[in-house]
Amino acid sequence: MNRSILIVICDFLLLSLLTFSTDINHIADANTRPPTAVEISTNSPAGTGADLAAQMRLALEEEQQSRAQLQQEYAQTRTVATQAQAQALQAQAQATATQARLTEREQENARLTEQYATARTNLENLSHQLQTTAAQAQESQQQLFAQQTEVQREAELAAALRRQLDSLSQSNQVAVSEKQRLAEQLQLAEVEQRAAAERADLLQQQARATLAENARLAESFKVLATNSTQLAQEIRENQPLTPTDIFSDVASNRVAADILAERTGLFGRIVSSEKNTETILVTDGKNYFAVCNVKETPLSLWDPGTDWDKLTGSLTGRSGKVPVHSLSFDDHDPRVVLLPVTAAEARQLGGKVYHLSTDPYKFQDAVLIGANEDYYGQCNFQLDISAPRYLVLDRSVLRGLFGKFNPSRGDLVFTRNGDLLGVMVNDTRCLALHSFGVVTTFAFDVNLHRQTSDTLSELGDEIYAMPSQLQ
Repeated sequence: MNRSILIVICDFLLLSLLTFSTDINHIADANTRPPTAVEISTNSPAGTGADLAAQMRLALEEEQQSRAQLQQEYAQTRTVATQAQAQALQAQAQATATQARLTEREQENARLTEQYATARTNLENLSHQLQTTAAQAQESQQQLFAQQTEVQREAELAAALRRQLDSLSQSNQVAVSEKQRLAEQLQLAEVEQRAAAERADLLQQQARATLAENARLAESFKVLATNSTQLAQEIRENQPLTPTDIFSDVASNRVAADILAERTGLFGRIVSSEKNTETILVTDGKNYFAVCNVKETPLSLWDPGTDWDKLTGSLTGRSGKVPVHSLSFDDHDPRVVLLPVTAAEARQLGGKVYHLSTDPYKFQDAVLIGANEDYYGQCNFQLDISAPRYLVLDRSVLRGLFGKFNPSRGDLVFTRNGDLLGVMVNDTRCLALHSFGVVTTFAFDVNLHRQTSDTLSELGDEIYAMPSQLQ
């Protein structure tokens, strides 16, 4: 039985004994009621106390048995713990011995590993020495074989020399006769050599004479070629071309000119003007220009002139495109504008470069080609006595026309042999270009602020100061 339960039972029994052993009479005296006869059986309390004592003895015996059993179990447990401790000590001793044996084995393994590494190193050294020895032996064998071959070759050479010596000793007599024959052949060869030298001198003289004749013929051919070229040039210059041929040639060699002018307007707004035209490249033999009329550019010869801040432009040919570096005005008539290019840029643009006419009055008529419209025609030009640099278009004689023929400013005028005669400055007058001369120049891609207005005004005044027929 559990000890705590036993203690509770004992407390309960003690309280019961105390309750039943109280003096009932004393309790009755305390009450105010009259005494009452009560019969109490004395056997009941005695029986109850005997049962309680018996239960207490029984509980005590069980407690003693439990204690004895607990002491026995404690003794057994202590015995088992002692045995387990002894086994643990024995196991610890075995583990210590095992650890010692493992340490000895590890030391033995390390020693064996070191011995194995040493043995392997020695084996590698021995293998290397063996390879070296084998190579040396093979080299020695090759040297021995070479020496044997050399000895054999020298022996064969000695045998051959002996045979040659025997042959020479036998052919000494033959050699004497051969020597005499060779001497005779030598004399004959000397005679033939002298004859060959004489023939060589003769051939050399003939070669010099032939070279001189060839040089004379080459000079004659050069003169003839020059004369032929000059004759062809003269024939070409004197042979008039048809207007259609000239127009077709110009149409296939035109250059597109694109010029843009910019300035600052009100409130800082950029104002621009762009013009496009088609023209040709012309040279005087030294300088190269693209020519056009000023009306084909954003510039105007007027008073007051426009103050442009910047000019840009480009020329586009059939095989390339180059920038325009500057714009110049002709010194005789500023309405004719010149756009200079270099010889390299002219080649880059491709096409034909036309020449200024050296004899503009060779033919009585000329060919006029529209600047931006596909019209052309053959017409007569007359010299203006009052202005010798200008030619007057005779509108009464217009023939060979093609397209809408209405001559205007900027049209190009060609001689009948295809050279440039001049540029139309108005509807009836053509400025004959004998050479290139400029009066002023505007650079492109630079700041021109306050540089264009005064110049354009002065050039405009110059135009309006001309006679009315030239304006």
